[in-house]
Amino acid sequence: MALKLADTHAAQRADDPVAQLLPIVTTLLATVISIQPAHIPGYAALTPAFTLMAVYHWTIYRPDLLPPFALFLVGIAQDLLAGVSPGVTALVLLLARAVVLHQRRHFVNRPFPFVWTGFTMLTGAAMLFLWTLHCLFDGVLVDFRGTFFRAVLTISVFPIASFLLGRTQRTLMGAR
Repeated sequence: MALKLADTHAAQRADDPVAQLLPIVTTLLATVISIQPAHIPGYAALTPAFTLMAVYHWTIYRPDLLPPFALFLVGIAQDLLAGVSPGVTALVLLLARAVVLHQRRHFVNRPFPFVWTGFTMLTGAAMLFLWTLHCLFDGVLVDFRGTFFRAVLTISVFPIASFLLGRTQRTLMGAR
């Protein structure tokens, strides 16, 4: 009887409009955190890709609640707020979503190290793609060290972000 009540309560939370907005809200929050200026020299170049972390998490666990159009708007907003070429982040987020969605079955119900390995590969590809775009847009070969360190920082911070996103998901949406 208690299990049935818990299942009903979890289903009600997942149907709650606030819970259904959770992926979009947390992805927007990740965007805001990603663009917040810090008073540390060189921090802007090494800000972890928090938005990519949120997109990866939600694409694996609740892709139905993070539609491509919402990601496009989040990406455009991040570019405008960060002062970079509009559309670059939107393109990266949409490509990341497409890749993860295509491989999603390999990550659902897997141990965290497996999920983290997938994120590591996605981050490497996304950072290399961003570096290539910046080189093309600037017309010069941009120093790769900043890109490399940003990727390492992003991969290193991912377990904390994944824990927080997962905990938030379970609290507000249930254990679905």
